[in-house]
Amino acid sequence: MSAYIAKRLLLAVPTLLGVLAIAFFLIRLAPGDPATAMAGPQASEAYVARIKAEFDLDKHVLVQFATYMEKLVFEGDLGISIRTKRPVIVEIGEKFPATLELAFAGMIIATIIGIPAGVLSATRANTLVDTLTRFGSLIGVSIPVFWLGLMLMLLFAVILGLLPTSGRGPGFVSEVLPSLFWRGDFSALAEWARYIALPAVSLGALSTALVTRITRSAMLDVLGQDYIGTARAKGLMERKVVIRHGLRNALVPIVTVIGIQFGLLLDGAVLTETVFAWPGMGRLIVESISNRDFPVVQGALIVLAASVVILNLLVDLMYTLIDPRIRYD
Repeated sequence: MSAYIAKRLLLAVPTLLGVLAIAFFLIRLAPGDPATAMAGPQASEAYVARIKAEFDLDKHVLVQFATYMEKLVFEGDLGISIRTKRPVIVEIGEKFPATLELAFAGMIIATIIGIPAGVLSATRANTLVDTLTRFGSLIGVSIPVFWLGLMLMLLFAVILGLLPTSGRGPGFVSEVLPSLFWRGDFSALAEWARYIALPAVSLGALSTALVTRITRSAMLDVLGQDYIGTARAKGLMERKVVIRHGLRNALVPIVTVIGIQFGLLLDGAVLTETVFAWPGMGRLIVESISNRDFPVVQGALIVLAASVVILNLLVDLMYTLIDPRIRYD
């Protein structure tokens, strides 16, 4: 297992380098000059030239790439933000927890709704319950995230006035957990839930629909196996047959889609964060692209790519816990 993990991590290196190279060169093909955007339209040519020299923007793009890679590999330096003059790692460190928090909440919603809905649909195949579940999944897959976010905001924030329209409440790790475990105070948790409810539901709707569909498909395949009929013939309760023998053997494809969707939620929260003004990586990337802040865009993309690589590795390792027959020797 250790050898397998080491091999996967080594194979991740060219993947991350490829993501970085594509991000580095593509963003420089976009129209606009970061030095001019930072200096302003009325700035003198001398001031713009000074900014370019400060961030090595006056050098050839290949020289810029070589310098960036040298600092990244040997010093772990993601560069300095052109817009804020702060280290990129600091900018990302402030925003990534919010995106991780939102993606995790969206995936929790997708899991606790999608798996039971899929199991229920499979055990009542071709009934009204199954039809309604499949119809709901189709709607969840079809609705655009930004439209759903706006409709939820209109209903629960504007009309009912129950939830805030935008922003982020207290941080879950930095504020909510200490408040719960050290002071026994649930007020921070309630405030956190109020702020994250709408963006998490909006972000997790598509994943909920996909988890439901995959769970239903996997359960239908498993419930048709001979050992399920044997378990029923032995007189086991239907609940035990479905959960212990059915769902347990259908978990591999379910865990796979959950892992993939979690990675997509990390990378694809741009629209949700924009609609709800959530201060995460999505908004950071959009703002950095608008301001031609090359180092921040590059750093954010490499961090998100590394997160997806690590997440995929964890999903692969979970297979061995779900199915003892799977080995990576």
